[in-house]
Amino acid sequence: MPMDAGYLTGLGLPFGGPPVVLRLPEETEASAAWSSKPQAKEKPAKPAAKAEAKAEAKAEDGPDGRSFLEKWIETDLAPGGRCHKQKVLTRFPPEPNGYLHIGHAKSITINFGLAHKYGGECNLRFDDTNPETEEVEYVESIKEDVEWVCQALEMEKCKKGGKPWKGEVLFASDYFEKMYGFAVDLIKHGKAYVDSQTAEEVQKNRGGGPNNLPGVDSPFRNRSPEENLRLFEEMQAGKHPEGSLLLRAKIDMNHPNMNMRDPPMYRIRFSHHHRSGDRWKVYPIYDFAHGNEDAIEGITHSICTLEFENHRALYDWFLDNTSTIPSRPYQKEFARLEVQGAVTSKRKLLRLVKEGHVTGWDDPRLLTVRGIRRRGVRPQGLKRMCDAVGVSDRNSTTPWDLVEECWREDLESVSKRRLAVLDPLEVEIVDYNKEEVIEGITDFPDQSPDPSCARSLSFSKTIFIDRSDYQENPPEGYFRLGNIGSEVKLRYSYVIKLKEVVKDKQGKVMKLKCSHDPSTRDVMPADRKPKVIHWVNAKDCMDAEVRLINPLFLPMPDPMPEGKDFLSFINPEAWVVCRAKVEKALGSCQLQDRFQFERVGYFAPDYDCFAKPPKLTFNRVVPLKESSDKKKIEGKGTASRKEAQQAAAAEKDRLQKIPPEDFFKQERGEEFSAYDEAGLPTHDKDGNPLPKSSVKKLQKDLEKQKKLHESWKATQ
Repeated sequence: MPMDAGYLTGLGLPFGGPPVVLRLPEETEASAAWSSKPQAKEKPAKPAAKAEAKAEAKAEDGPDGRSFLEKWIETDLAPGGRCHKQKVLTRFPPEPNGYLHIGHAKSITINFGLAHKYGGECNLRFDDTNPETEEVEYVESIKEDVEWVCQALEMEKCKKGGKPWKGEVLFASDYFEKMYGFAVDLIKHGKAYVDSQTAEEVQKNRGGGPNNLPGVDSPFRNRSPEENLRLFEEMQAGKHPEGSLLLRAKIDMNHPNMNMRDPPMYRIRFSHHHRSGDRWKVYPIYDFAHGNEDAIEGITHSICTLEFENHRALYDWFLDNTSTIPSRPYQKEFARLEVQGAVTSKRKLLRLVKEGHVTGWDDPRLLTVRGIRRRGVRPQGLKRMCDAVGVSDRNSTTPWDLVEECWREDLESVSKRRLAVLDPLEVEIVDYNKEEVIEGITDFPDQSPDPSCARSLSFSKTIFIDRSDYQENPPEGYFRLGNIGSEVKLRYSYVIKLKEVVKDKQGKVMKLKCSHDPSTRDVMPADRKPKVIHWVNAKDCMDAEVRLINPLFLPMPDPMPEGKDFLSFINPEAWVVCRAKVEKALGSCQLQDRFQFERVGYFAPDYDCFAKPPKLTFNRVVPLKESSDKKKIEGKGTASRKEAQQAAAAEKDRLQKIPPEDFFKQERGEEFSAYDEAGLPTHDKDGNPLPKSSVKKLQKDLEKQKKLHESWKATQ
């Protein structure tokens, strides 16, 4: 049976047997030249929401806050180091077979960011070694995405109109001739051979599996260098069918690292390549190509994600055993970004797009770089998130709350304040019969009312407020419009008092009639403090589509139930459309603008605002921090405040019955593996001790649960 193409491309992956964790030699402390060198300081983010997640992600950082990658580079650059007096050169090597996602954004900030920090450069290289999956469309999109993410690094050459990468964009296919020569060099030195086994025989003879079986040498392993060279040349000449022959490295079929058991180097492909056309009939396997590409480019620090850790021995073997290699790069790995609830698999993303579950690769619900960008996240927000997560060599999952908090912190200082009513309810002010203009309203809090950065709002007899700011049967503690005679203060305007509720024949509230207190336009009344709400003037407000972007997926069970797949858990409220009324100033928004809709959240103009014909549309980037526990507009209509309070009461009733020693085991058991006698978690799910900062936070949560439970027991 011919060798299966899809299988062969993955032959270099581990297959059974115990994993071998490979480490670089013990690092020495970098000289004081680097540790004392002044570095540009970025404005620190607020630590409150990130402290717990950062503590685990950066547990291995030193007391000076440097990551292990920074220590590695500084050691190499120090006098006597491997790269002393050299320029750091890293690389970002995506495959042009899909769009970049949030995980790639972290890799971009690390590879380009570290090179920038140490005065070096970073190559953008497309690993186009698989002719069956590459597309020019992906190449162009990746270039655009890398440029966009790198805006956050504030590189001088980019400010002058240059690209963030070194020189021209590079392609692995440009090195096919040289890599072919490296393979010939290994063949001539008896370190590679052409194998004629079938796919089943290759897999079976690798051994491994649950019982860690030893490998079995191929019967073709001892072919002479001359015969191997002839067969390899015939493979390139197209004289053998796909899957019939395979060039393999001659290493050790009993090596404890499965990647070292005579891994594949070249396979036959009769596919058209998007750059080299039909010239090549053999294509290199990634494990062989990776280190060679780095060596050809003179990469000093090859930074990969953690799944390549067990491949490092193979990376080193190819470089150390090829006599014609032009330079000697070194590889180190970091944990890739895993975000709670995120789907970043190229296969799954492709299904979402092709089957119409999303509008395209830039759908703001997707965590592709293009989707994140359209959603309204700024490159600076992405970098803030990556900095908060930190650089670690241990896998972990980043809470979605941390991601949102980082984006929120980035937007806080740049978002212009505007008024937008997402679920409009008409209000007629019965004793107001004029029109006026409220001047000097600033874009940001505590901003001086300079005319260049201020706007005006018009006010008339009829306005719109948010429907959730009225409750026909208000619960206790509700301080907005409810009972006749209840009051609210309109933002920047008057206190109004409810006089009458107008309903249609079906009993739906259509309009409120209110009076106003003319002495309160610019001040809060001295004898009372009514709740402040937002509004827009019905006379000149604009219609807008406001999209509330929520997580695309509901929590997925693990393992997946029979008959279900990830599409079964698409969140029906991931995209909630509101027919909103917004203040007039939003009609002149620009694509780069960011807004805080007061009391609602952070929003960005969608591309539809600038289409032909234009359609005023805004995407919610992230909700206000407090809005998770307060009013929300979700689903088709408005969530009832009464229902929300009832749900909160039910949740409290449920929680108070849980003994504190069982609280974390029952509520968050999947996060931890060990607890002390009081029920306080001591180790994470992988058996690693929790950092002190995490334990401190958990201790506070445990104390709250203890008080809640004791309060409930006292009533029984």
